[in-house]
Amino acid sequence: MRYIHSEETLEVPENVKISIKSRLVTVEGPRGKLVKDLSHVAVTFTLIKKNIIGIEIHHGNRKNVATLRTVRTLISNLIIGVTKGFKYKMRYVYAHFPINVNVDKNAETGLWNVEIRNFIGEKIVRNVTLQPGVDVEVSKSQKDELVLSGNSLENVSQSAADIQQICRVRNKDIRKFLDGIYVSEKGNILAVEA
Repeated sequence: MRYIHSEETLEVPENVKISIKSRLVTVEGPRGKLVKDLSHVAVTFTLIKKNIIGIEIHHGNRKNVATLRTVRTLISNLIIGVTKGFKYKMRYVYAHFPINVNVDKNAETGLWNVEIRNFIGEKIVRNVTLQPGVDVEVSKSQKDELVLSGNSLENVSQSAADIQQICRVRNKDIRKFLDGIYVSEKGNILAVEA
């Protein structure tokens, strides 16, 4: 079954400027600028009012109509990123061997590098280079915690996933060996005013 016309709307805050040219979405806000390429999705963008963007699709089947909400959510995440930012907190979990984590910034690329040592007592050093635009720091208020922050939700969450996956326990019973670095909290850099 095909749907003749389907539409989603997205409201843009006052302090955010969005420009869409040939499905290349550029969002500028107080925290910076983010760009997302949506050229692979067959949707049409229209300006309904001053601060309302319409995302529509004609003659789409069920899967095509489902992409409308995906596109709306992607742009919504870009807007949240340039206004509030994203922050992920990760905790070290270990039973016997304490995990040592060092963070340093690469001078040439400008990207942060996370170095993990003594994971379940192994001598191997694990290195994770974080995505561009992601900052990392060892938490000062909480023991054994990393704080990742940045404007792009995709880059922050992918960096957290890279750190978690490099600390997977192999060739052991994972019900007993729960060691690793796991995401403990997700939120925004600027707290929501209540």
